[in-house]
Amino acid sequence: MGAPRHVPLSPTNDAAVYSSPDVVPLSWKNGRPGDLSSEQPSGGFMGHQGPDQGFALRLRRAFRDQLRVNETEHLEDVESGCVQIALKRASIYGRAPVVHDLEIAYRIWGFLDDDADPQLIQERSRRFEGVSESHHYSDLRRLVAAVPRETLQMSPEAVEEQYVSDWKALLELS
Repeated sequence: MGAPRHVPLSPTNDAAVYSSPDVVPLSWKNGRPGDLSSEQPSGGFMGHQGPDQGFALRLRRAFRDQLRVNETEHLEDVESGCVQIALKRASIYGRAPVVHDLEIAYRIWGFLDDDADPQLIQERSRRFEGVSESHHYSDLRRLVAAVPRETLQMSPEAVEEQYVSDWKALLELS
């Protein structure tokens, strides 16, 4: 920023300019004991990494009034399981979760359907039971694994069409 006109400046003073440091430090190397020597681990029970995953916890609130949960299911379990499915979808695209990720997760399991198939309700009640509790982590990972990558790569409209015609094709229920 320039100085006001009333501030006297000496024409002989040198202006401040950049000068390089005398010593340039060496580049950083990964050598600490806790550092990863390769890419972020993935697969198995490691989950699915991606940026800003906590945003899915904010997005799930928008669906609470739309969810069709029966008396044997707990909202915490439903939200926990579907958030993890949504995060898997978001990680496929390498981005933060968006509302469509959660919509697809809820749609696949019939939580947005007033007249869901009784067989689907029975299956989801069994699979979602207790997954919000930390000691059911392996059950949660199996729940997420039941939704194949091909299903998660579908558009929300395609998932809805497939759900109406044959919901079993969206899942790997073995």
